[in-house]
Amino acid sequence: MAISAAVFYGNKDVRIEERDVKPVNDNDVKVRVSWSGICGTDLHEYEIGPLLVQVDKPHPMTGEQAPLVLGHEFSGVVEEVGKNVTKFKKGDRVVVNPVVTSGKHAPEVDRYYEFYSAGLHTDGSFAEYFVANEDNVVPVPDNLPLDKAALVEPLSVAAQAVKEAEVKEGDSVAVFGAGPIGLFVIVAAKAAGAKDILAFDLSDERLEKAKQVGATEVLNTKDKDAVAFIKERFPEGVDASLEVAGVKPTFDSAINSTKPKGNVVVVAIHARNFEFNPIVLMTSGVKLSSSMGYEHETFKKSIDILLDENVNVEPIMTKKIQLDDLVEEGFHSLSGDLSQAKILVEIGGEK
Repeated sequence: MAISAAVFYGNKDVRIEERDVKPVNDNDVKVRVSWSGICGTDLHEYEIGPLLVQVDKPHPMTGEQAPLVLGHEFSGVVEEVGKNVTKFKKGDRVVVNPVVTSGKHAPEVDRYYEFYSAGLHTDGSFAEYFVANEDNVVPVPDNLPLDKAALVEPLSVAAQAVKEAEVKEGDSVAVFGAGPIGLFVIVAAKAAGAKDILAFDLSDERLEKAKQVGATEVLNTKDKDAVAFIKERFPEGVDASLEVAGVKPTFDSAINSTKPKGNVVVVAIHARNFEFNPIVLMTSGVKLSSSMGYEHETFKKSIDILLDENVNVEPIMTKKIQLDDLVEEGFHSLSGDLSQAKILVEIGGEK
């Protein structure tokens, strides 16, 4: 069966073309994709890739390489199930965890050994159908619209980082970078009970969204130093900082604005190396860590965050487009318009 899909061939080479659907094996679920979000990873692969997509040789876990269908943030409706599948039936509304790990290690660390992801190492969700193992499929409650359900995956990245930062009820949190993941970090920090959430960015448009989704204070760091701003309010520093901008100035600011034994978690992918003297950590007492991806339990719990009546993710969903317009209205729009956050591609369009 041939379907329409957005296929990555290489740098600035994504084509809408016909693609065969993978077979449905005994433990598989075939999902008719409803909505698929554009991730920063998709954009980076298009603009400066290949980065994670296997081009020169097959991925060791999947045996696949480019050209591959992009996309990994999505929701949909079950179309078909394998003969051993018991948890799902045709017509069920679902989201799919796109990351598959070896299962050889504890869930909290398994993804750091070996993994593969839909849209990077095997065909992804910018297509009419996606076939997944039953274990990676999660039901979506009837009161969660499927366009909003497509946010589960990026929200999971943020929720995992907030978990690593040990954010708890009443905490003060600084978020450096108010792009899409930074906005989701604010949402997750609020859901975790943070009392004060301070957001920093160079874009007034993004900072306005930060306020809308839960930041209690925002600052354009063109106007004032972030560390000074924080120390005026919290002389000892905040309980936790999350670095979601991916540059040295925000990395330094996150450490310098966090209290002793507070947590700094690096969430952003840093494109460039920089010099860092670890004595800064020794003298500050700050605990520095990083967070990549998420545990499957975090993925499932992110649905509960979206269902929380105190959570507002509407400002993050800035545009909905068609698959044929992925490059011009998707990638190019995200690159040139800072008011854009999460662009959703309507594929099946079910609500």
